[in-house]
Amino acid sequence: MTDTPPEVAEMVRARLMARSGAERFRMGVEMFEAARRMVLASLPGDLPESERKRRLFERLYGMPLPVHE
Repeated sequence: MTDTPPEVAEMVRARLMARSGAERFRMGVEMFEAARRMVLASLPGDLPESERKRRLFERLYGMPLPVHE
């Protein structure tokens, strides 16, 4: 579902695609880092580091962190 008119969506896409691959990659990295910071900020501050990492993974990827044996 979207409330964006098709002509506006196409304009935004055209502007994004006019950027270099490196610029688009950097934008993606910055968006991922922003999402990561938001998730970490939502977690209790007193969690052990291993639990913070586990919960971060689960929130970002929607699945349990694989167990390596």
